[in-house]
Amino acid sequence: GGQPRNVQPFSDEDASIETMSHCSGFSDPASFTEDGPEVDEEATQEDLEYKLKGFIDLTLDKSAKTRQAALESLKSAFSSKILYEFVMERRMTLTDSIERCIKKGKSDEQCAAAGLACLLCVQMGSGIESEEVFKTLGPVLKKIVCDGTASIQARQACATCLGICCFIVTDDITELYSTMECLENIFTKAYQRDRDANGVSSTHNTVLHISALLAWTLLLTICPMNEVKKKIEMHLHKLPSLLSCDDLNMRIAAGETLALLFELARETDADFLYEDMELLTEKLRALATDGNKHRAKVDKRKQRSVFRDVLRAVEERDFPTEMVKFGPERMYIDCWVKKQTYDTFKEILGSGMQYHLQSNDFLRNVFELGPPVMLDAAALKTMKISRFERHLYNSAAFKARTKARSKCRDKRTDVGEFF
Repeated sequence: GGQPRNVQPFSDEDASIETMSHCSGFSDPASFTEDGPEVDEEATQEDLEYKLKGFIDLTLDKSAKTRQAALESLKSAFSSKILYEFVMERRMTLTDSIERCIKKGKSDEQCAAAGLACLLCVQMGSGIESEEVFKTLGPVLKKIVCDGTASIQARQACATCLGICCFIVTDDITELYSTMECLENIFTKAYQRDRDANGVSSTHNTVLHISALLAWTLLLTICPMNEVKKKIEMHLHKLPSLLSCDDLNMRIAAGETLALLFELARETDADFLYEDMELLTEKLRALATDGNKHRAKVDKRKQRSVFRDVLRAVEERDFPTEMVKFGPERMYIDCWVKKQTYDTFKEILGSGMQYHLQSNDFLRNVFELGPPVMLDAAALKTMKISRFERHLYNSAAFKARTKARSKCRDKRTDVGEFF
């Protein structure tokens, strides 16, 4: 392990994009876990918090590049560490910064701010404080999502953020339905194909439709059963039209949403029957065995893999159980609702997902994992050896291997141990 970096104070003169270089490790979540000799954890935490305070200040900088870099650094930190107390103390400052960046920033800055809003709510979990944040940011996010003049990327990021934040904080059923209606107004436009000469819908808005559909599906998983029934009746016969979309990700999003709707429909009614089952299974089977030469091999493999699972869900009510490992624990994803929820949070947390599954109370409640497993220092040491120890072990093993092979080749007696 290297020496701890000295942190330079942030000043008005050097508060520019270059200022971030001394903290470039924030872009790598692994940089938050020290593998070297033991360090003073309290000092390390103070060092980290000092840097984060600097980044929060930089979100108000005049330079758009500086603001965006600060947002990205905060995102990396929030996805890689549990910073509950730090965030709680500064939640209103962070909310104001995010609101300002979404309202006044350009596309990339808006995307970064929306991503940070998601992580802010993930850090705080469900509670009054999160509700206050969502009351401030919710209307701003909805406005961008519905603004046809905003960039597609910004609208896409805000649609995802709207769904995730609403999922985390909303106890108000009226707010839940209002948010779902906002998202429905976006993705249902994908049903209405532009009747141009080709009869194909505009691909320009497809990424926005996908994000809105996935965010809506996430919120559907926490709806009361009577509302779920209404939504299934409204969308189940329209969604199959999206399976013909030219965009692979839209086909996959539609297929997985269909599988989830069938799962929910059968939970509410064990004898649920779909009228056009034969036509639907025929479509799904064609996608699960697609051999279209005009499509990339990687896309075909991905599509076939997903739609084999979707077909099994629709036809046989089956789900291929997946196991997720994090630390000493295991979690089984055994239904489409759980898969949709896991995929959503993995998308925003990235490589920090395992860490949050171990330590984040909110996520552990969502996946019914119980309180965090407390491990003492001895248990942690037996689970993980340091990078330096691994290096020594590998070096010794390599030398032993070389010596043993040399002896076999050269038949002469070698006095002493191989090591």
